[in-house]
Amino acid sequence: MNEDTDDGVPAPPEPSGSAGEGSVRVVGTAHVSEESVTEVEETIEAERPDVVAVELDEGRYRQMKGETPDDLDPGDLLQGNTVFQFLAYWMLSYVQTRMGDRFDVEPGAEMMAAVETAEEFGLGVALVDRDIQTTIQRFWARMSVLEKARMVGALAFGVTDPRIAGVAVGLVVGLLLGPVLALFGGAVGLTDALLAQVATGAFAGVVVGVLASYLAAELGLDSTTGLFGSVAAGAVGGSVVFVTGAGAGAVTGLLSPFVVGAIGSLVLGLVVGIGVGLLAAATMSLTGIGLASEEELEEMEGFDPAELTDTDVVSAMMEEFRQFSPGGAEALIDERDAFIAHRLVGLREAGFSVVAVVGAGHREGIERYLADPATIPPMESITGTAKSRGVPWGKVVGYGVTVAFLAFFLLLAMAGVRNEQLLTLFAAWFLINGVFAAGLAKAAGARWSSAGVGGLVAWMTSINPALAPGWFTGYMELRHLTVNVADIGRLNELLADETRPIGDVLRDMLDVPLFKLIVIVAMTNIGSIIATVLFGLYVLPQFSSSFDAGVTRLMLEGARESARIVWTTVRGVLA
Repeated sequence: MNEDTDDGVPAPPEPSGSAGEGSVRVVGTAHVSEESVTEVEETIEAERPDVVAVELDEGRYRQMKGETPDDLDPGDLLQGNTVFQFLAYWMLSYVQTRMGDRFDVEPGAEMMAAVETAEEFGLGVALVDRDIQTTIQRFWARMSVLEKARMVGALAFGVTDPRIAGVAVGLVVGLLLGPVLALFGGAVGLTDALLAQVATGAFAGVVVGVLASYLAAELGLDSTTGLFGSVAAGAVGGSVVFVTGAGAGAVTGLLSPFVVGAIGSLVLGLVVGIGVGLLAAATMSLTGIGLASEEELEEMEGFDPAELTDTDVVSAMMEEFRQFSPGGAEALIDERDAFIAHRLVGLREAGFSVVAVVGAGHREGIERYLADPATIPPMESITGTAKSRGVPWGKVVGYGVTVAFLAFFLLLAMAGVRNEQLLTLFAAWFLINGVFAAGLAKAAGARWSSAGVGGLVAWMTSINPALAPGWFTGYMELRHLTVNVADIGRLNELLADETRPIGDVLRDMLDVPLFKLIVIVAMTNIGSIIATVLFGLYVLPQFSSSFDAGVTRLMLEGARESARIVWTTVRGVLA
């Protein structure tokens, strides 16, 4: 047996050929095919090459060998698009795991068979694939905003229960409709008294729903039944209070007209939006629009993984993926073909005889590069961090919010708005951001200390695109959590169990440290985003009535005063 390298891979022996006289045979496999495992073992035994090259990087190799997975770097996990990159990696891992379970083959079994067969015959092993983290980062960066939206939409409507998708769409519609009702509801007969009844009904519904959830827990009902029962009880209780008008006077007396109107219009918008979403979901269920047909399901049931090694089938699949995301295909397929070819050419030039075990989708591209090495792109062009293509709309919107926020307060101050009015407006900004960010973080399972930190910094991070409140909440949670890549396997196991109620599965998923951290970070950020939108759509229009003049007029006056000061300063410097 040869000595192992630092990463535990059997080191290759001396090359059997002279420099430049090596050889490479590429074996294309399906990652979930038992036939591929047998082919790999038989080929290596018959060829007895100097080196067996496998489509693995060091991290995946160590994981397959059963070594303890590395803890994930919290700094990397919490920053920017890394969360989305993790979700993309999890999606790919989950799909492969489900296919493996379906055909009773461990994903990557043919790679493990290649390594074990090489070890059995004392052959060297070479890990020739690009680091998975680099691949996922470049995969996400290469996709356009539209492609990312299409991928998320395909997952939501192709996998999710139509009712859940309908509620999600309804929430978005409701958040957009609420401000419209607040500003223009009077034109369609929405009076202050009616909005007060809606707000009162909403408060009552929340109270009844919470009490019903405690009752369901005491009765020992399963989580799904308890959830739907609590929602139903809250809806009935809120509707009764709304229809009767009970308590509306008390709520109006406790809260300002602005708060009552904002809550009432928001709730009314959400009710209408969710109603529309559920109607769309029912239509989808009845018509089959957006859902897999029986013929498609039958085709999936009859799918043979051995077909993945057929050239025509693989080419068709690759072409379909390129049509969906040309950039994603470039990072996931083309760049890795070039990277692996670089490694194989190096082994061949050193005089080694090599059997390369790769996925069937990579075989054609790798063999083309091996036949003409001069066409392989430079290594520096397919490694490292990739920049996103197209306009970075996230940064544009983030910096736009920052500029708008600072300009708004500056121009109002220059227009002579009283300090107490500005402080009140800032307090409203601080409060609404803190409540939504901390509230959603806590709802996601964060500790009070973590949620509180996220809420305290939310006002600042909302106007700074380089920061996010979820990072602060996440770092606080990491004082009590340890996350590693093994959590992904646990998540896949939970999702594969289709016999359990979805509520129980979600509860168990939240017990997995990695998933819990991701959800907490995401919910904190979502809370801050919602607060920012609501502040602009609800709070500012109401506060404008307390100023001596309209907001637009005040900002114009502030702009003129700022221009006068700048011009006076410039003239003084030039003089």
